[in-house]
Amino acid sequence: MPAVLLPRALRRLANRVRATLAPVPDIDVPLWLQTVRRYPFLAVLSTEDQSKLRALSALFLQRKEFTGAHGFEVTDAVAVAIAAQACLPLLHWGDPAKALAWYDDFVGIVVHPGEAVARRQAVDEAGVVHDYDEVLLGEAMERGPVMLSWPAVDGAGRPLAHAAGIAQGSGTSVVIHEFVHKLDMQGGHADGCPPLPGGFMGAGDAREARTLWRDAWAPAYDAFREKVIIAERFGGEQPWLDSYGATAPAEFFAVACEAYFVSRERFAQEFPTLMPLLDAFFRTGD
Repeated sequence: MPAVLLPRALRRLANRVRATLAPVPDIDVPLWLQTVRRYPFLAVLSTEDQSKLRALSALFLQRKEFTGAHGFEVTDAVAVAIAAQACLPLLHWGDPAKALAWYDDFVGIVVHPGEAVARRQAVDEAGVVHDYDEVLLGEAMERGPVMLSWPAVDGAGRPLAHAAGIAQGSGTSVVIHEFVHKLDMQGGHADGCPPLPGGFMGAGDAREARTLWRDAWAPAYDAFREKVIIAERFGGEQPWLDSYGATAPAEFFAVACEAYFVSRERFAQEFPTLMPLLDAFFRTGD
């Protein structure tokens, strides 16, 4: 039976009550240091940012519920590794409680010991319905839980073969990918354009901000998609960014954000037109 999801307002109220009644526990220092050292993109953060991320992750852990699938044990180390990566995009968004409100549409995080298999259905141009299995490393469900494969979580920042059999580059983090989808979904259905802050890059209103965003992202997506097509159909050079980003604008946004946080310098070289927008959105340096 599907779980009953509480309305967003009730979830936020429950989170506030829980935070008031139960002080946020600290993350054990040795465990935190172990986590940071394991992921190079966390290790390069300043001491101040690591401290902020630790506090943000502790509040995240208080608000979320972890479940291990197929007998997988969600240890403290597993939970902290996920929390740290999930909170990285929110690091410069001010008050931790307000920042984490972006993730208030769900509570559950399901961790699989390996790849997960989802049953899918598609209709072709002739109207014929096809059922098929899709192998997943992660999935963010709209107004629902997040599913993650532990090997993919643990392999963040290192090459990892994904479901299509093509090796991902070093700029990957399945946690960041799925939680960026959650940010995107705050504006409704994920479309590659999350809700933008007021005055985004000098925009006068929300409509102007979205136009500014799409004017940069649309050509970047089209160019990347063309590179992937040339690589897959004609033997051209495989792009550095995970080719899964060519499947839809929302996936391109999520894949780009992975690379932005995990391999910032390389991402800046590959996508110089997108760097200012992501810097403005994630407020890097605040």
